[in-house]
Amino acid sequence: MDITVRAAPERNRYEISADGEPAGFTEYAGLGSRQAAPGEIAFLHTEIDPAFGGQGLGGKLISFALDDVRKQGLAVIPYCPFVRSYIAKHPDYLDLVPEVRRAEFEL
Repeated sequence: MDITVRAAPERNRYEISADGEPAGFTEYAGLGSRQAAPGEIAFLHTEIDPAFGGQGLGGKLISFALDDVRKQGLAVIPYCPFVRSYIAKHPDYLDLVPEVRRAEFEL
């Protein structure tokens, strides 16, 4: 399976496709939104099409998004339960969540 993940800032999300077919996305709110302060990105919702479920695409999508956010020097506010769970299982991303907000997200 050919997997492609890309940033889609015009839609405030990251998208993943499998063999050229849309497979899922994670939405975010960025600067200027009520969910994210300057220097933050708030992940709000993640969806993987059920036809592509169980193939690890959600993890690939979120790792790509978090790596991209790290390159941009942004902090992560993980409102999305999937993103929050991914960070909990991959502590190398914990530093992206501001220390003062970690308890709020049980991290």
